[in-house]
Amino acid sequence: MKITIVGYKKEERFSQGVANDEDTELINFLISKRLDVVPTIWNDNNIDWRNFDVAVIKSPWDYHNHLSEFLNWLDHIESLGVKVLNPVEIIKWNSDKHYLKDIAEKGLPVIPSEYMEKGSSFDSHFFDLFEADKLVVKPCVSAGAQNTITVSRTNFEERSLEINELLKEQDYMVQPFAEEIKNGEWSFLFFNGKYSHCSLKTPKQGDFRVQHYHGGSISYPTPDPVHIEQAGSYLKSLPQSTLYARVDGVIINQSFYLMELELIEPYLFLNGDINLLENYYQGLVALIS
Repeated sequence: MKITIVGYKKEERFSQGVANDEDTELINFLISKRLDVVPTIWNDNNIDWRNFDVAVIKSPWDYHNHLSEFLNWLDHIESLGVKVLNPVEIIKWNSDKHYLKDIAEKGLPVIPSEYMEKGSSFDSHFFDLFEADKLVVKPCVSAGAQNTITVSRTNFEERSLEINELLKEQDYMVQPFAEEIKNGEWSFLFFNGKYSHCSLKTPKQGDFRVQHYHGGSISYPTPDPVHIEQAGSYLKSLPQSTLYARVDGVIINQSFYLMELELIEPYLFLNGDINLLENYYQGLVALIS
């Protein structure tokens, strides 16, 4: 069985601050387990995807800038009989942040979200709707905090002009700013639905973005077992099993609240750890056997 680990044409800004080349470490580990694995780039037109039995969508970190092309490519390789992990339908659903509404409607704790359609205008009623003095506005299709903006009642006039320009291009979502993000965003990692490990991403002083390339820091504390169980509940709501899932959120009043369910291209914080790589391997083998 021939397997490809699918990535993207690398940009330094995405890997800045990351000590490990996670994809290379993962591929080398899987090869050591006697799996026939090679890396590919999702939009490399020189690749004959019929050569592969399984395509693991690992790190297409630019997909959100080429969404239609990316989704068409997924349909194409699936039509060739390639098994895609995570499943194509799951990836399509997860590619637009309207999915958070679906999860909230199932009764699971999610940071409250409202949506603005492309071409609409941002107005101040969201402050009253959420009973909040500060909001976060982000694209429905994005990654890495791209075009994510914080808005307060005091800078509303200035920020609304910027947001209305962005709304000319695509749909956006609005959430109350979760002050708990200053304590860090938890990421719980699951492979084939089984909990593996977690990380805590903390923004730099004066910022809210936790990504390492925005100056955020990463630590690996021991999580409360209750929060592990709560994070796992989001995966149980999915219609199909996933090879990998990163459940990102914050702790509010001792309970976990979802910010993002990462099912397309999350960094997995494997850090070359043999035990964590083994967890990934076991999840992969279970799904392709």
